[in-house]
Amino acid sequence: MADRTASVSRDTLETQITAEINLDGSGESRFDTGVPFLEHMMDQIARHGLIDMAVKATGDTHIDDHHTVEDIGITVGQAFAKAVGDKKGIRRYGHAYVPLDEALSRVVIDFSGRPGLEFRVKFPRARVGDFDVDLFYEFFQGFVNHAQVTLHIDNLEGFNTHHIIETVFKAFGRALRMALEMDPRMAGVTPSTKGSLTG
Repeated sequence: MADRTASVSRDTLETQITAEINLDGSGESRFDTGVPFLEHMMDQIARHGLIDMAVKATGDTHIDDHHTVEDIGITVGQAFAKAVGDKKGIRRYGHAYVPLDEALSRVVIDFSGRPGLEFRVKFPRARVGDFDVDLFYEFFQGFVNHAQVTLHIDNLEGFNTHHIIETVFKAFGRALRMALEMDPRMAGVTPSTKGSLTG
């Protein structure tokens, strides 16, 4: 099997970010972003997706976390697109339901080559600690646009904002794991009737 790793850097006037991933890892992660709650959630992606991830970021967090969170989503999305390559042999589609106490979320992903995000999550609170939860939409939008995936995120139940967010990220990790898994029956084949997954 081809090496499915990638390292991507993004350097703007607002942020400087490097993301490294291994799609066939064991769930190890290292984060240094200045945004601890986002790091906690990205760790869920790594652990539940069995994806090794390292993200280092500096940004204008003295203003707010918006640019850093969005640009991390963009850079991680670029790394996924690079690591998955031509997508031959992958399952392509992935889905997961994850509960945490009263909260339940569903995530469905398609490595379609076409960016699209449906984000149906209502947060009871605007912040968890110092973190503005609206920024999670920006994270996923950045990821979707640059990983070139179709992503549906639905929170089905929950009243604890932290629990809701954690179920979303755990389900996202598990959906990624399913979609990116190599299917031995599709070895060397692009999983599309068009023969292409480039949009």
